[in-house]
Amino acid sequence: MLELRFFEIYRNADFMWRLAEGIWLSISLTVTAAIVGFVVAMGLAVARNARVPVLAQLSACYVEFIRNTPLIVQLFFVAFGLPLLFGYAWPFWAHAMLGLALNFSAYFAEILRSGLLSIPKGQIEAAEALGLGRKVRFVKIVVPQVIANVYPSLTSQFIFLFLTTGVISEIGVEDLTHAGVFIDSRTFRSFEVFITLTVLYVAIALSFKACMLAIDRHFFAWKVRQ
Repeated sequence: MLELRFFEIYRNADFMWRLAEGIWLSISLTVTAAIVGFVVAMGLAVARNARVPVLAQLSACYVEFIRNTPLIVQLFFVAFGLPLLFGYAWPFWAHAMLGLALNFSAYFAEILRSGLLSIPKGQIEAAEALGLGRKVRFVKIVVPQVIANVYPSLTSQFIFLFLTTGVISEIGVEDLTHAGVFIDSRTFRSFEVFITLTVLYVAIALSFKACMLAIDRHFFAWKVRQ
C-alpha cells in the first residue's frame, strides 16, 4: 500500500522557501512577459492589417514561426543562441522573460488581429466624419473595443501559457517546477512532490482566472450592458 508522506515537504523550511520563491518567480515572469508580449502583439496585429505589404508579410512570418516552433526550442535559442551571436550575458530569468514574451506576442497577435477585424468600418467612418485624428480613433475607439471583444481569449491564452512555463526550468531558472524537481531529488517522494506542484499550479491558475474576471467586470462592464 502506498504511504503518502507529504510532511517530508512541509516540515522542511528550505523546501517550503524554495516553493515560495518558485511561485513568486513563475508568477512575476509570466505577468511581465505577458505585458511585454501584449505590447509587441498589438504592434504585430496592426502591422498584419496594415496596407503596407512588407509589414504585413514580416508580421505574418514572425507569428507563424513562433507559433510553429516549441517553446522549449525558443527558450534554448534565446538563452544560449543569442548570447553567442551578440556576445552578451544575461541571468537565466531574463532570458526566460524574453523567450516567454516572444511566445506570448505571437499568440496574442493573432487574437488581437481577429479583434481588429471585428470592429465595424462604420465606426471608423463616423469618427473620421467627426474630425477625429487617426491616433485618437485608434486609442479611444478601436483599442477599447478590440480588448473587450477578445478579452476572454486573451485570458485563456494567458493561463494556458502560464501552465507551460514549467519548461523554463530547463534553462536553469529556479521556478516552481525547478523547486519541485529539487525537492524530489532530495526526498525521492516523487508522487507527493508532483501532487503538490499540481495543486499549486491549479491554485495559481484559478487565482489568475479570478483576477482576470474581476478586471473584466470592472473595466468592461459597458460591454456587458450592450
